[in-house]
Amino acid sequence: MSKSNLAIRTVIFSILGNAVLAGVKFLSGIFGNSFALIADGIESTVDIFSSFLVLLGLKYAERPADENHPYGHGKAEPLITFLVVAFLIISAFTIAWQSIKNIQTPHELPAPWTLIVLGVIIIWKEISYQVVINRSKKLKSSSLKAEAWHHRADAITSIAAFVGISIAIFGGEGYEVADDYAALLACGFILYNCYGIFRPALGEVMDENNFTELTKEIREISLKIEGIEGTEKCFIRKAGMTYHVDLHAHVRGDLTVTEGHNIAHKLKDTLRREIPQLGHVLIHIEPT
Repeated sequence: MSKSNLAIRTVIFSILGNAVLAGVKFLSGIFGNSFALIADGIESTVDIFSSFLVLLGLKYAERPADENHPYGHGKAEPLITFLVVAFLIISAFTIAWQSIKNIQTPHELPAPWTLIVLGVIIIWKEISYQVVINRSKKLKSSSLKAEAWHHRADAITSIAAFVGISIAIFGGEGYEVADDYAALLACGFILYNCYGIFRPALGEVMDENNFTELTKEIREISLKIEGIEGTEKCFIRKAGMTYHVDLHAHVRGDLTVTEGHNIAHKLKDTLRREIPQLGHVLIHIEPT
């Protein structure tokens, strides 16, 4: 299965899971008298829309290079990540606003059975997070990482809701607002995670060259090529799930242009074969 197809399947897995959970949370929150669960349902609903954005971004990013985009369309992925972060921020402030309103309004205690629902939700969301974050690491995908953190943020809000409802139920009358304070606390966790998602995507758009391990691997492979005596500059840019490389390689100064050209081609072909996630590889020959 190709990297893009695996990424797309992962997002579809998220969409289906969030659709089921959003329904469960809303119904449980309404009939169980828990705004923390309703707030959780709001976040899951927002997650569905943001997951569709990720899906569209992945499909667009996999389009091949063309005349106007010689390096492909991979930069669409971090741009979609920015939109996902915006959705998360909006949902966090929406939940916070409603929580503050509820704190100021007396209401009934949540139903005890909502704790069982939350327990199942927490387990499922953590499983979902582990599945998606492992795929994001495997595919080097910033949008999948954002998708994974949606699941983790959802698990955090569910844990906060579980604690708040527990305090409200076992504390009894006078502790009803613990449920709302829990939803408010969860908003802080969501906003904190937003920065963790946003920062790497920004680095990708700004072409930050911070790929130490990949640089080391490229240099080691280069030295195995006959005729390459060393490497100098190695600049790497990430675009979606692909890395573009500019590498300066040292060869003997008495070689002909043709010999240097052939060595550069051999190095380029070897790098792309040994490291499949590489896209464009530009080799600049330096005489020693």
